[in-house]
Amino acid sequence: MSARRTSKDTATPRAAGKAAKLIRSRERALAKYERALGSDHPDTLKSRNNVATAYEMAGLATEAIRLHQRVLADLTRVLGADDPATLTSRNNLAVAYRAAGQVKEAIPLLEATVADRKRVLGATDPGTLDSLNNLAEAYLAVGRVPEAIRLHELGLAERQRLFGHDHPATLASRNNLASAYSAAERNAEAVPLLERTLADCERVLGADHLNTLSSRNNLAVAYVRAGRPAEAIPLFEQTIAMRKRAIGANHPETLTSRNNLAEAYRAAGKAGDALRLAEQTLTDRARVLGPHAPATLQSRNLLALMYRAAGRTADAARMQEQALRDFKNLAMTYRALGRTEEAITLLERTLADYERVLGPDDPMTSTVRDNLEGIRLISPPDN
Repeated sequence: MSARRTSKDTATPRAAGKAAKLIRSRERALAKYERALGSDHPDTLKSRNNVATAYEMAGLATEAIRLHQRVLADLTRVLGADDPATLTSRNNLAVAYRAAGQVKEAIPLLEATVADRKRVLGATDPGTLDSLNNLAEAYLAVGRVPEAIRLHELGLAERQRLFGHDHPATLASRNNLASAYSAAERNAEAVPLLERTLADCERVLGADHLNTLSSRNNLAVAYVRAGRPAEAIPLFEQTIAMRKRAIGANHPETLTSRNNLAEAYRAAGKAGDALRLAEQTLTDRARVLGPHAPATLQSRNLLALMYRAAGRTADAARMQEQALRDFKNLAMTYRALGRTEEAITLLERTLADYERVLGPDDPMTSTVRDNLEGIRLISPPDN
């Protein structure tokens, strides 16, 4: 999901300490390379890339993007645009863009990187498959689901052939493909594939591995979409507990699982638990990500629906008015930045939520639909 991450540390003290320790260690290594080899030596540039990756792991998206941009410029100048190290750097910059919610910047960079890696390294090179996977995830983030599925199916087939069924890269491809199936509401394919993938991740990687946590979260999402919220709830609760330990209580991914759990509570008829968790998650997302970040708007939208269901019409109206203002403002901002697909995808998801919860003829649903059609008329999707 798209979300703006602030430059401040949002993890628990334990997780924050690990992230800060990693950054300091890699910065010390970079300083040694710069002193011994100079700023432009390939080993120095590789070390600088490692610092940027540490920033990403700590959720410091702005710093990571800035450093990845510098590394890419230096590698292009020193080694050339087609050097494998340069292609890896372009891939890493695109991934950092996507993690920061800047998917419009990520997609063309990934498309070019896939094409160049195919030309330079071959279509089945592991690096090419990595970029193909990242491009599919970027497509999924802007609602280009059929394209994402096609690329994930291709990538999974190649990774299984090259690495086998239990390789971490293969497991990641299966997880991503199943999640794309779930987004397309192909539940009969998504659920069993995610169940199998989670079991394999736990066996191969361990229950606490970040990829296992992602698989567990995605299976729970698929259960909710398939109308099985009671099975989703314990998975979300387990994922949240583990993500708190691994990356911190207020890390964007932990907050995503908390928002998902609130939706599962609502779907299971546990209105009180859903409302309390949704209120706290909105507060935390506004503080950590900013009051107008897409993830914050999704939390505000969910809370408005819950207020409405609870009969708190005044609170629902207040929250709904704020959510619609923010959605329109964000959509217009995306339009001004040329990020039309993201604006439309955001409003499409909102409309789907309202149609599912309130029905297609509810006045609030009609208002969201009108806003979406207005954006489409003013700014048709990019070709």
